[in-house]
Amino acid sequence: MSTASGSARAPLTRSPNRLVATIFGAVYTLVGLVGFFVTGGVDFAGTEGASLLGFEVNPLHNIVHLLIGIALLIGGLSSVSAAKSVNGIVGAVYLLVGILGFFIENTGANILALNTADHFLHLVSAVVLLGVAIGADKSAARARVA
Repeated sequence: MSTASGSARAPLTRSPNRLVATIFGAVYTLVGLVGFFVTGGVDFAGTEGASLLGFEVNPLHNIVHLLIGIALLIGGLSSVSAAKSVNGIVGAVYLLVGILGFFIENTGANILALNTADHFLHLVSAVVLLGVAIGADKSAARARVA
């Protein structure tokens, strides 16, 4: 019993899921906040946005980054199982968005003003988040089942 609670509350630096969720959460939250400084005058859900380090953003895209960042931070700062769950969910969504982005980029469906740089960033984020969710912190999952 104590093994399960000990694993679930593993220190941030001893859990790859907690560490990755917290780092990604901080980065995505920061990107969401900084994005508002460059999107003045950009349509809220416009198909074209302002450039932020080569990535296109609009205010809706900034809000999405904030929500994802906050979810990852909450998961990463909570427990191993919460971090694993949020990493898996966000990773799966980013995999889908990364793939679909290539098909909607030059259409009216591109309400997040996604560009090619965004698609590759989403795919890389998906691989890291899903990889950690699936492959790391196995002992915590086994302890929870036992």
